[in-house]
Amino acid sequence: MTFVVIDFEGLTPAGRPAEPIEVAALTLRPLDGRLVEIGRFEELMRPPADVPVTARDVQLKGITQRMLTSAAPAAEVMAQLDARLTAHPYRLVAHHASTEAGIIARQAEHCPVLAATPLLDTLRLAKAVVPGLGSYGLDSLLGYYGIPKPAGRHRAMPDVAVTAQVLARLLDEGCAGGQWRTLLELDAAAGLQPKRPPTAPEAEQSALF
Repeated sequence: MTFVVIDFEGLTPAGRPAEPIEVAALTLRPLDGRLVEIGRFEELMRPPADVPVTARDVQLKGITQRMLTSAAPAAEVMAQLDARLTAHPYRLVAHHASTEAGIIARQAEHCPVLAATPLLDTLRLAKAVVPGLGSYGLDSLLGYYGIPKPAGRHRAMPDVAVTAQVLARLLDEGCAGGQWRTLLELDAAAGLQPKRPPTAPEAEQSALF
């Protein structure tokens, strides 16, 4: 089993789903009782022309409009990432993974492997391992485990790197506590099935005639 820890940074235009502007992925494989990094991927993505980068986006993420001007569009970047996934089986891992699942589903045409891959949610894992925390946000878990907050927090790769550290701690503690020893038990505790890509009923109906 290969774990792919993934994170997106995005823009959220009013009345529309989030548009991804950065993706990072870290691939990990169990070896001798620990998770070993075997690869990583990181790219900016150019958003649609009618989705601007706001001052708040720049302040929070440190990504400017100029940085995105020369980036490839999301469709191209997601296809590049998808093409690297050739050593099945995989589990995608993310913190509050439903957000990543939604973005991937909307890009499913360009990343069919990613779009068909089940997910594990480190937020759900944390609730199973350390019940009673006041917050299960990523920053709270970093503080709980004494993991330093990375420079560039809210950029995709720094967030992926610390999420991978949190995953390792949660897997170890859950295993030591007898909460899981198999992938089936992990899926039961914190698994998410891929979201179905959005459909366009009007287009489908027109195509039938």
